[in-house]
Amino acid sequence: MKKLLPKKLRRHKLQGEPSSRITNETVAEHREQILAGGRKFKYPIQYARHKLVINALIVAVTSVVLLVLLGWQQLYIAQNSSTFMYRITRVLPVPVATIDGQLVPFDDYLARYRFNEYWLDKYGEVKLETKDGRNQLDYVKRQVMDTAIENAYAQKLAPQYNVTVSDKEVADLIASQRNTANGVISEDTYYSALQMTNGWTSSDLKVSLRRTITRNKVAFAYDTQASEQVKQADPLVKSTGGDFAKVAEQLAVVKGGKIATGQTGMLNKTSTFSGLQLSEVAKLEKGAVAGPIKATTDDGYYFVKVLDKTDTQVDFSYLKVPLTMFSAKIDELKKSGKINEYISIAAKQ
Repeated sequence: MKKLLPKKLRRHKLQGEPSSRITNETVAEHREQILAGGRKFKYPIQYARHKLVINALIVAVTSVVLLVLLGWQQLYIAQNSSTFMYRITRVLPVPVATIDGQLVPFDDYLARYRFNEYWLDKYGEVKLETKDGRNQLDYVKRQVMDTAIENAYAQKLAPQYNVTVSDKEVADLIASQRNTANGVISEDTYYSALQMTNGWTSSDLKVSLRRTITRNKVAFAYDTQASEQVKQADPLVKSTGGDFAKVAEQLAVVKGGKIATGQTGMLNKTSTFSGLQLSEVAKLEKGAVAGPIKATTDDGYYFVKVLDKTDTQVDFSYLKVPLTMFSAKIDELKKSGKINEYISIAAKQ
């Protein structure tokens, strides 16, 4: 083929075309040719990647904003109490209200509301979809909101009064709740019931009980008036042999005042009476007088006298010094505008 070309063309070809061989003299030239060929692919790809990153960021930010708005709408407007939304509030510390600058956790409100909603739906006498049912739910919402607000304020005051709650205290309260009139139920049964009624896990329960115990302890520490009344009542109870009506009279407290007296009648030993554990009262002998005994709730102090008892029941009279200062402080903060609620709930009727 080479021989068929004219001599002039063959000479031009040899002179005009660079040699394909790479030598020390031509290596730089070949490298530049290769790089030049790649640049036309490199820069368009870099530009495309830059746009891709920007678009991905825009989509991500938009998605987050939409999710936040949707979550806000479901919690604060629609007041969605589903298990999914409850789980969201357990992970994210969103507030349902504030009291004196302290955030009120949404999960505390939802946990208590969901429990009551379940029982009203399953055992209530009216359907929740009816007007009366909605009124019942509004009443429950008001109650659980007030409790969540009190819990949050107690959490704020706890360091001031050196109030702490140990794991043992939580475990002891759980053990007392498992003790029923039909015997002690197993942990598996106990937690299965919690999961069925309001989607609680054992961790959820412990968090809720810790908040409750904290509130009760703070209420006792805060109420100096009640502790002073107890100091006045103690010697009178002992000197009268448990004549609580006479004690109330000597303290010049009229009926309906802060100190209450009464008789319970026969009650099961495994139950409670306004926060008083009857299992503790049942340990006393017939005719014995004891007190002051702190309620396991924030109800107050009790002096008791056992009137009668059987293997399963106990009857006693009592003198109760209720706690009032903590709830009065909550009312004061509400009146002064230091409580802000972020969801719409009907006021107490």
